[in-house]
Amino acid sequence: MRIPLLAQVRSSVGLQRSMLLVGIGLTSIYILAAVFAPVLAPYGFAQLRSDGVPFGAQQPPSASHLWGTTVGGYDVLSRVIWGAQTAILTVIVSVVLAIFAGILLGLVSGYFGGWLDRILVLVCDAVYAFPSLLLAIVMSIVISGGQSSMWGGILAASISITVVFIPQYFRVIRAETVRIKSEAYIESAKVIGTPAPRIMARHVLRNATRTLPLILTLNSSEALLTLAGLGFLGFGIEPTAASEWGYDLNKAISDVTSGIWWTSVYPGLAIVLTVLGITLVGESLNDLADPRLRGRRAAADGINTAPSLPGETGSEKIAQNTQETVN
Repeated sequence: MRIPLLAQVRSSVGLQRSMLLVGIGLTSIYILAAVFAPVLAPYGFAQLRSDGVPFGAQQPPSASHLWGTTVGGYDVLSRVIWGAQTAILTVIVSVVLAIFAGILLGLVSGYFGGWLDRILVLVCDAVYAFPSLLLAIVMSIVISGGQSSMWGGILAASISITVVFIPQYFRVIRAETVRIKSEAYIESAKVIGTPAPRIMARHVLRNATRTLPLILTLNSSEALLTLAGLGFLGFGIEPTAASEWGYDLNKAISDVTSGIWWTSVYPGLAIVLTVLGITLVGESLNDLADPRLRGRRAAADGINTAPSLPGETGSEKIAQNTQETVN
């Protein structure tokens, strides 16, 4: 049984391994907080009182409210933990929808070509050139009027983010499909009469999606930022329907000038650390997948493990191994 990311951690070295481990740690904390939010959160995301006693607005951190309360009287710690659950649901839905639509359109466009390919490329280029946050705002207004319930808001935000991400997956899959369809085994499958859908599903798709995990991790952080942006601008989820970090930051703007720091610091840190963790994982995986970097690591390993000749200096050993790598 293969443990995810274990092989990547073993193959990484130095600063790259440190970045990957930090990214995995931050992302794991985020995922665990989202999964176990009902257990970890001391209160509900919309709870305003305990045992009939109101929490109070803008209360400083205390034993009963470790991170204080918001201007609306909500517990900050509970809102941050529940916000992780909202964020991960939105990221999963948006990325899955974008992958499904992008792969389907990319396969069809790259395999069949012709006028359909030209139209799809033109539409995706136009969408890709459009500012992503502005496009997400427009789609959110069209879908839900900017405000909705928990699942309605998650679907609205997810579809808005999906529209932004589809061109990225479309471009990658289309380019790989155009390259793969000219291979000899694809031509052989056509000669023996294999239907086009079967060729696309069994031969092209399997070889065209190898780089998708890298794009997925990078897009997950972008989806988080887009969701936070929608909530900050007031086009996200209602506060009584679900907790959302961007909305909490928006409501904390006026608190900053009054010296009330806890209502904005913790949601902001949640966004920054989560995006940082996912980005570190994505960038590290991207570096490990780069054959040039793998070659440098192999050369470095060769320098470290190759036996030295009597009287051979370190610089001579490095030059020798470099020359061998070039040859």
